[in-house]
Amino acid sequence: MTQSTPPLDELRQRIDGIDDAIHDLLLQRAEVVKLVGAVKGAGQVALRPAREAMILRRLAGRHCGEMPAAVVMRMWRELISGLTQMQGRFGVVVFAPDEQKRGFWDVARDHFGSFTPMSAAKTPVAVVRAVAEGTASVGVVPFPFEDDTDPWWRFINGDDAKTPRVVARLPFFGRGNSRGEDRDALVIALVPHEPTGDDESQYLLDRSLVRIELGEDVSRARLKDVLDNCYLPVINFSSWLSRPGSAPVHLVEVAGFVGPGDSRLAACADRLAPVPVRLNTLGGYAVPLGLR
Repeated sequence: MTQSTPPLDELRQRIDGIDDAIHDLLLQRAEVVKLVGAVKGAGQVALRPAREAMILRRLAGRHCGEMPAAVVMRMWRELISGLTQMQGRFGVVVFAPDEQKRGFWDVARDHFGSFTPMSAAKTPVAVVRAVAEGTASVGVVPFPFEDDTDPWWRFINGDDAKTPRVVARLPFFGRGNSRGEDRDALVIALVPHEPTGDDESQYLLDRSLVRIELGEDVSRARLKDVLDNCYLPVINFSSWLSRPGSAPVHLVEVAGFVGPGDSRLAACADRLAPVPVRLNTLGGYAVPLGLR
């Protein structure tokens, strides 16, 4: 016997009931977030990119049905951003000097929410300065590229709490309909770079950025061998030369999580001796869903 389709009015009533249930759960989530904020205390930036990435990964892993997963991810990003603003002042500054660079603005809006305060900066260095000085909670800068003659990352040089860290990569779940520039971006903030994988999965789920400043020039091939042998698998290199004849400063993207004071950095310095070298982390990010 063929089962008949319920009347349209009945289906709409069911939808209304589901909407009410979803709304009730959102209100419950907001109450729990208030408790989290009370536990953390005032004065902190209410941002934990690693935790947010783990939430989205878990939801993507359990998603099924015909509703596009990217739509669900966008809904949760709006939710997370709205609840973040409940916990204190939160604003984003984005490198977006003109219409050709509005792609960075769009991916920032998609990630941090349509109602989060955002402002544009004409240079990436201005973004770094705004975050360092506390006039913005979060900054969005271009992903480093090889031929950049004025890289923003050279101004992030330290492990203290007042130095911005790279904490996320955008877009995390898909580019959507962003305009103009289609390169990826990095998020910087005055919050810790935290792992999102355990010891076994970190090389798949996390990336770290290591700054290498040398007293004399060393080939990339040797640097790669040293890093690989110290269990810091190299993904990518970017370099900057302050003046002709000087040793370049390198920004190296490696697989896995590397925090300040990681023993592998000291091991690299030992292997490069007697060449003077300074290695420190600039942070890192959870690998976006589309790159895994």
